[in-house]
Amino acid sequence: MEIKQFEYKPLAHYSYAIVDNGEMAVIDPERDPMQYYAFAQEHEAKIVAVIETHPHADFISSHLQIHKETGASIYHSKDLGADYNYEPFDEGQHIMVGDIKVSALNTPGHSPDSITVVAEKDGKTALFTGDTLFIGDVGRPDLREKAGNMTAKRQELAEMMYHSIQNKFKDLPDGALVYPAHGAGSLCGKNLSSDNSSTLGNERMGNWAFKPQSKEEFVNTLLDSQPFIPSYFGFDVDTNRKGPENLRTSIAQVPLKLNTSINGLIVDVRDETEFKKGHLPGSINIMAVSENSKFETWLGAIINPEEPFSLVVEKPSDAERILKRVAKIGYEKQVKLVLTLDESALVQSDKLDLTHFKNNPNEYTIVDIRNQSEIEEGKYFESALTIPLNDLRSSSTQIPKNKPIIVHCAGGYRSSAGSSILESLNENVQVYDLGDNINDFK
Repeated sequence: MEIKQFEYKPLAHYSYAIVDNGEMAVIDPERDPMQYYAFAQEHEAKIVAVIETHPHADFISSHLQIHKETGASIYHSKDLGADYNYEPFDEGQHIMVGDIKVSALNTPGHSPDSITVVAEKDGKTALFTGDTLFIGDVGRPDLREKAGNMTAKRQELAEMMYHSIQNKFKDLPDGALVYPAHGAGSLCGKNLSSDNSSTLGNERMGNWAFKPQSKEEFVNTLLDSQPFIPSYFGFDVDTNRKGPENLRTSIAQVPLKLNTSINGLIVDVRDETEFKKGHLPGSINIMAVSENSKFETWLGAIINPEEPFSLVVEKPSDAERILKRVAKIGYEKQVKLVLTLDESALVQSDKLDLTHFKNNPNEYTIVDIRNQSEIEEGKYFESALTIPLNDLRSSSTQIPKNKPIIVHCAGGYRSSAGSSILESLNENVQVYDLGDNINDFK
């Protein structure tokens, strides 16, 4: 039994291939299936199954594309209620991938339709736990109150998670390998380890969820201080349940236009330095320069599902790469146009006099756009208004306009987006980005 883990770092997502005797199954695949196809070809294996542990909230899966392009059957819980053809895969059912016995455990908690995939051969066991069991944590239970075929309230799901952790893993060996769908940095849990795998024995010893505790204690701990929910999460659950479009054909429909300008909602993905030198009025700067940046998360937190927008890229060769990143969360259908800029139509961002700010902080309205959990650990400026970045567009009217506005986060990436949002909404007040100068105030 060979197991391959694939990682997509911006979303801290792990997907898997298991191969044996010329057959291969893919588990929780990301939007672009080409890496799985390459792996199958390298191992002279046929993809016979694609398995979904649940309908994902933070990314779009390629399960339907893999099915159509390889003939592989799609397997997941019957409770998911998909709109496409699939094979029900619930407790008591199993399939063979080569000589690997692959079975399902119903492990609701993160979602009501979650399963854990159990792969067994020659006395070895691997658990593909989806968003049920993470390394050091369990999946959050508050994402399915408004999305999916089966909706459930967070209290109910937290209680389901308690039952799953207490009962569904107890007959499995300590040596069973644990392979989750996410690691540190994902918004699908709150205290995920940076380790990408573990054993069930290690989790029984070190994961808080396995410690002796009452259901009430477990539920209270699980529900406390979960991170914010980006606006795209429910949209992705529904898209995955309905069946996403083929990636290649979907992004191919987005037009590209060079050296132009446009009105409306604009997402400029260039580096903040270039953005501040010149950008189209009304642009929001969500940088996608680094391959490991959290571009997808912040795009889906700032821009609402089905809200049309245009994309500004640095050069034409960036267009396909950026569209593929937009498509990771299913937003490519909202992109009206990808464009490079006409230099004659640009405006500059206000440039901060850092010395003046340091000497006269009371002459500015300071806006702290960090997440609530970060703010609770302490503010850098006592007078700062606290509005997390994901709420900034809808809450900008709360910010006074009688002073210049200065925006900060914890390191600079988010403050570039936040300051550009306020700049786009406020023509009559200066807006400054503190950027990485926040380090001077820590």
